[in-house]
Amino acid sequence: VVQLLSPASVFLLCLFNTIINNFSDRPKLTDSYTEDTWMKLRDAVSAIQNSTSIRYNLEELYQAVENLCSYKVSPVLYKQLRQVCEDHVQAQIHQFREYPSSSLDSLSFLKRMNRCWQDHCSQTIMIRSIFLFLDRTYILQNSLLPSIWDTGLELFRTHIVSDGAVQSRTVEGILEQIERERNGETVDRSLLRSLLGMLSDLQVYKDSFEQRFLTETNRLYAAEGQRLMQERDVPEYLHHVARRLEEENDRVISYLDQSTQKPLITTVEKQLLGEHMNAILQKGLWMLLDENRVCELMLLYELLNKVKGGLTALLQAWRDYIKSFGGEIVSSPEKDKEMVQELLDFKDKMDHVTQRCFQRNDTFINAMKEAFESFINKRPNKPAELIAKYVDSKLRAGNKEATEEELERILDKIMIIFRFIHECGAAFTSKLEGMFKDMELSKDIMIQFKQYMQNQSDPSNIELTVNILTMGYWPSYTPMDVHLPTEMVKLQEVFKVFYLGKHSGRKLQWQPTLGHAVLKTEFKEGKKELQVSLFQTLVLLMFNESDECSVEEIRAATGIEDGELKRTLQSLACGKARVLNKMPRGKDVEDADRFHFNSDFRHKLFRIKINQIQMKETVEEQVSTTERVFQDRQYQIDAAVVRIMKMRKTLSHNLLVSELYNQLKFPVKPADLKKRIESLIDRDYMERDKENPNQYHYVA
Repeated sequence: VVQLLSPASVFLLCLFNTIINNFSDRPKLTDSYTEDTWMKLRDAVSAIQNSTSIRYNLEELYQAVENLCSYKVSPVLYKQLRQVCEDHVQAQIHQFREYPSSSLDSLSFLKRMNRCWQDHCSQTIMIRSIFLFLDRTYILQNSLLPSIWDTGLELFRTHIVSDGAVQSRTVEGILEQIERERNGETVDRSLLRSLLGMLSDLQVYKDSFEQRFLTETNRLYAAEGQRLMQERDVPEYLHHVARRLEEENDRVISYLDQSTQKPLITTVEKQLLGEHMNAILQKGLWMLLDENRVCELMLLYELLNKVKGGLTALLQAWRDYIKSFGGEIVSSPEKDKEMVQELLDFKDKMDHVTQRCFQRNDTFINAMKEAFESFINKRPNKPAELIAKYVDSKLRAGNKEATEEELERILDKIMIIFRFIHECGAAFTSKLEGMFKDMELSKDIMIQFKQYMQNQSDPSNIELTVNILTMGYWPSYTPMDVHLPTEMVKLQEVFKVFYLGKHSGRKLQWQPTLGHAVLKTEFKEGKKELQVSLFQTLVLLMFNESDECSVEEIRAATGIEDGELKRTLQSLACGKARVLNKMPRGKDVEDADRFHFNSDFRHKLFRIKINQIQMKETVEEQVSTTERVFQDRQYQIDAAVVRIMKMRKTLSHNLLVSELYNQLKFPVKPADLKKRIESLIDRDYMERDKENPNQYHYVA
């Protein structure tokens, strides 16, 4: 039992009245049941006439329609039903044509249109329910006839929405409401959802609304993009774009058809991003990178990834930034002391950007490597030299600067920077590989030595670690004999027996200048561990036997060379970690000075690294280093000259030099190239032309 209210009740009254009147000349029906059904239809109409709000049984109306269909009056019934519905819908158009045209009435016009549409839908649903038997039999069996629901949509589309003036005003009203919402006003989203759903159901959404909507969207955001790029800085602009995209996606979810999402978002991205892509990068990328604005860089990547060519433009701008910023670090001689640390910090920063902001994109990672390689090689030799010195200083420094784990990480980072430098020469590379191989083999040897020591009947209370270094791979060190404690000497002999037992015919040469130790000691503050060099170890161990020692006594007991001894004593008594006290006080160590153990020593760490004092590099040493680098590279130059001449057979001096610069990956002076060419002529690899001394011939 359903309560039928206006306007559906009024419409059904008209409907049934018309049907009954059109059947006044009906064929003779002898079946009393059919006559009874006819009477029920009349009673239903009378009931509706007597009251606009009445309860009656829909099943009786449904049964009446079914009985009529059973007596083959379905075609007439369908025709009359369609005609009544069409007359009713046609009558609705007048309320919209006569509606005031003032823009202030736009919203009320939309509300009236929505009420009309909602009434039409409820009426059609009711009609379909009563005439369901007709819909499922006669109409379904005739493929050319639309269903009752489709008929209702067709009539509403034909007689109301397809009217030019009505459709135009409806669409303009919807667009006006959307523009108001874009400007920050609150609108009735349920109204918009219903009206746009109506256009979609009537299959006029794309032609009547979407095209105009996208045109208006394009116009709005084209103007907005131009204005805001002038008024706002890049971070603020990026957040605005992200907010606009979020708003438009929300409109699709709330009331627009899903099919509109792609062209809508594409339009917004084009006008707010695509049209201003280069300006955004030129105006803001370097600032974002300088200030390490991770959030905005992440947003920039995500937004440009949506635009055609966006990531390509970002990649190039980012590469240019790295080359420019890194070039300033490398090319400033006054900043040489900070160069390596600044390079490490810069590399860390760029790595963080690629990881957090650029989604670990391999293209950006490779571009960063290329950019580093480009700027770091613009200044010949110096970066490599400073990296070597930096590594040396870090290895000699202690836990005052870094723990062992931190030092390991620093060295890993330095090796990455080092790999950007163009090849230092085949001999150097092979030595470097040999160094790494030595370190790996030493780890294996020490594992075996520890197992060997466990089987000794007289174990030592000293834990020995030895690195076995191949002399040809490592720098040469001046031999220096020192006086080691008896227990150390004994442990050295144990290791010697162990090692030579596995590798007969080899010779071990101990390098005390490279040794270091961890000493356990006790101050008034408590127990500490001192990480010290072997020379520092020998000096400190003397204070187990005596509270005070002179420089001469220490020299005689340790055998350490005079200059090295004074630097060692300086590190123990004149630095920040003063475990010895010197009398008289002062920064320099003299022969008359005396030292005693500082039992009052305090430090916040348990294990303390006491740095050894380093000798400053002299100009002669720097020149020598540069010369050794060139000696290492000259074999590559020779090989390149021979390779070029073998292929070309005859070549002028200028062309040969030009070819060499193209092939050699490291910087080289023209004078050095000329020396190598002369050397190859002397060794009969090539010869000068007899008539033209600037022309060379290859000698097979």
